[in-house]
Amino acid sequence: MALGIVATLQIKPDQIAHFETHFLKLAEVVLREEPGCRLYALHRSRAAENTYVVLEQYDDEAAFALHGKYEAFKTANVPLKDCLAGPPTVELLDGVVEPPITSTQETV
Repeated sequence: MALGIVATLQIKPDQIAHFETHFLKLAEVVLREEPGCRLYALHRSRAAENTYVVLEQYDDEAAFALHGKYEAFKTANVPLKDCLAGPPTVELLDGVVEPPITSTQETV
């Protein structure tokens, strides 16, 4: 079953440009180097300038368990270490799988 992650990050106001630049590089590394990672995308809040949300999706718990353990991730994450204004909040979500439609079912 797919696993979704919503991570909310508060970024120090003087680190916003630095954070965006280096997070986008990190996202490229994650998507390239972490098998099982389907989505790793950064979003900026419209309501709070220094609030960012990372939407992530993994094939399963095993793929998520490996997230961040790859050397390329650790290296790409170094420039971000001083950007956070506090600890992130992380919500785990279970993927919802719809049963397949059979030829006898009506589609809408």
